[in-house]
Amino acid sequence: MPDRPNILFILTDQQRFDWLEMNPEVPVRTPHLRTLAARGAWFKNAICPSPLCVPSRACLSSGNEYDRCDVRSNNTPYHHEQTPYQRRLRDEAGYHVMGCGKFHTGLNTTAPGDLTWGLSGDKAKEQWGHNEALFNAGKNQSVLMMEKSSEPRDPYMTFLATRGEAQTHIDDYAQRRGQPDREDIFLSTFPSKISDEGYFDNWINTNALDLLDGAPTDKPWFLEVHFQNPHHPWDITEKMHQFYRDPDVQFPHPEYADANVTAEIHQEVRRNYAAMLEHLDDCLRQMLAKLAQRGEIDNTLIVFTSDHGEMLGDYGQWQKLSPLQASIGVPFFVAGPGVLQRAPNNAPITTLDLHATFLDLAGVTPGDVAGQSIRPLLAGETDHHREVVLSGLSAWRLAYDGRYKLILGYDPAKRTGGHNWEPMAVDPEEARQLQRDRPIYLYDTTNNELDNLAQEHPEIVARLDAYLTE
Repeated sequence: MPDRPNILFILTDQQRFDWLEMNPEVPVRTPHLRTLAARGAWFKNAICPSPLCVPSRACLSSGNEYDRCDVRSNNTPYHHEQTPYQRRLRDEAGYHVMGCGKFHTGLNTTAPGDLTWGLSGDKAKEQWGHNEALFNAGKNQSVLMMEKSSEPRDPYMTFLATRGEAQTHIDDYAQRRGQPDREDIFLSTFPSKISDEGYFDNWINTNALDLLDGAPTDKPWFLEVHFQNPHHPWDITEKMHQFYRDPDVQFPHPEYADANVTAEIHQEVRRNYAAMLEHLDDCLRQMLAKLAQRGEIDNTLIVFTSDHGEMLGDYGQWQKLSPLQASIGVPFFVAGPGVLQRAPNNAPITTLDLHATFLDLAGVTPGDVAGQSIRPLLAGETDHHREVVLSGLSAWRLAYDGRYKLILGYDPAKRTGGHNWEPMAVDPEEARQLQRDRPIYLYDTTNNELDNLAQEHPEIVARLDAYLTE
């Protein structure tokens, strides 16, 4: 592979690994991801290091696993002695580092409730290692901050305020939240009254295209684009609302669904979710077109993945937080110069490895991090990368070999998502005790994640447990 390519890193938020048009069971349209997969590498068994926004992103930035990174929840500050790869790309490799969207890698607000990145979106760029930045608050967070202060507290709500759409957006979210003790936010599927031009992912995409327009041509650049979809709530524009309706498209019913939610509501939720995915695919199309316009398709590495998945009603669970595959599994595509075109790769892989990969491609030694560069795998120099990958949150930890998954410290009754979960940040000693006290779960993910096979396969338990112990 060539040294020091441009790198376009696209990170979505809460995107399942299996909702792609390459999956014949799910009638979602993602033609540009299909093209990306055909051009390079598609890793079908990729997982995140932790199925929650901030820990997952912090692990990736630091290159460390969940326990070593110490960013345990969405309210935990990032420890900058764990140098983020962005700063090393800028300071050691001389890359022009750019970013926009939801950069939620540590505690995202200051004590008064202001966005760390400020109204300009670039206030913390020096600390994080960006030459240019336009980062906004998280999807729900931007609304909540403005509700409390009656004025914008992040760049996106500032943008909406200039368009006269901020209150429209706030009212929309208030209606979706419903009653505090109900799951309305996960089941509301009515279209938003926000305009297409004001829709947050269109705004983020426009910012990304503007950054690309101004990217240097005399040095390599790195651009990270952090979209907000397909994160709940399922707010989509009137135009997007018609993508899978009139006529209605039927999606597979959730696996082992909660009987308290009707089949038709599940279908409505899944239509909105699919519309978000199709919209993201079109954002990808626009960025690829911009690269082609700049003449940089052949010297730009493109990476597309997500911070974690979405349960979407499977096993009676919603959103992330769970060690089940729909929660920890993510789409993972890499295409560009030197990436061998090959059939989908079924080996286990983790997004944690992107830290070391980005630095390796830029000519910087990753150093003492848990992430491992996948550059040899992308170049076809090897077919082997990892035997087992890890993930964790709260009290549970898991080891996954691409088929079997061992989980310690898991209580299925407290992993339903919505408003029912145990604390995200559990003291390490308490977590270890719960891992000893709670049942061991072993799932064959090619079958289901309901039948516990731990008693039937003690040899697999012992093999996977060795990775967790280490």
